[in-house]
Amino acid sequence: MKKHQKALLVAAALVVSTFTFSGFGTGAAYAATQAAVLQAESQMKQSSISELTNDTRVFKVDPKIEAKNVRFQNRYGFDVAGHLYLPKNFNAQKQYKAVVVSGPFGAVKEQSSGLYAQEMAKHGYVAVAFDPSMTGESGGTRRNMASPDIFVEDYSAAVDFISNLKFVNPDKVGAIGICGLSGMALTAAANDTRIKAVATSAMYDMSDSIRNHYQGDYYTPEQREKVKEHLAVMRDKEAKEGQPIPGSHELAVDAQGHVVSHDTMFPDKLPDDANDVVKGFYDYYVGRAYHPRSINSNTLAWDSTTPYGFFNFSLMEHIDEISPRPVLLITGEKAHSKYFADAAYAKLKAPKREIVVPGATHTDLYDQMDKIPFADLVQFFDDALK
Repeated sequence: MKKHQKALLVAAALVVSTFTFSGFGTGAAYAATQAAVLQAESQMKQSSISELTNDTRVFKVDPKIEAKNVRFQNRYGFDVAGHLYLPKNFNAQKQYKAVVVSGPFGAVKEQSSGLYAQEMAKHGYVAVAFDPSMTGESGGTRRNMASPDIFVEDYSAAVDFISNLKFVNPDKVGAIGICGLSGMALTAAANDTRIKAVATSAMYDMSDSIRNHYQGDYYTPEQREKVKEHLAVMRDKEAKEGQPIPGSHELAVDAQGHVVSHDTMFPDKLPDDANDVVKGFYDYYVGRAYHPRSINSNTLAWDSTTPYGFFNFSLMEHIDEISPRPVLLITGEKAHSKYFADAAYAKLKAPKREIVVPGATHTDLYDQMDKIPFADLVQFFDDALK
């Protein structure tokens, strides 16, 4: 389906009630918990819970799992937008285990993170899928900007929110990072001891990927200097024009020594010689999981100065300090990103586990229910959050 056709479908979905919604998922009427009831159970002052009336989730929605809109502030004052998922037969008088979920990098909560949150809710968890700051529906004057520090902070802010719900046991909270948010989830867990267990799926370390490119050591010293000069030019241009300029978050250098940047994530049509990795991303973001708020689905790329933060600061420097809290890494046998999970596993201390899903590619782990090992994921948190 073409992008403009899917955009029209999303627009149509915006006027459809959550509980009769059928364009992107499947829904049915059921007795819902009022958002006002949930709001009364929140002890976090800078937060809100409201009804999810404009449902544009792109995965199959389970009508037995309630979802609400939530907003909460992070430490820097950004309003983070999320969806709160409640277990079936939810009882506000109980205390549940909980997880916070985000990713992939450039995706929105209506995509993969929402699917993971819904699956955890099916197994009795309260879950929040959230948009990182400056993306999706989250706050930030600058849009389509990424920051390793702020994105890590967003995880802790999500823990602020979910652990202050009276129906959540604050001592039984975990975190899940998907793709490029995996490094942020692990980094958050290294210092935020309220995160009692952390899991990643289709892991990417965005600092390493942006600074060193695929499989590391991509740039010669001369090429790295060229990239820095390019970023300086883009920053100066944005300062002069007073508005953001889209550009690639991972910059290539061609054979002539020129920095290559694009103002869109994907072309309207992939070239015939596109590799399988690019095809996998394209098929997910532009195809089956298109969402107009997703940077990866959209016509514009990240802000061209996005690489600055990732050049300056590394993620996962202290993930060995997560121990003795447990970590689960899920990757695919055919995932081009597998080496990120392997490297993280080597750096982590026990207890730790790495699952390599046979035959799975990177993007299979975004939404392919026959490939994502949800049974293992749930069991991991069940054991860790006893």
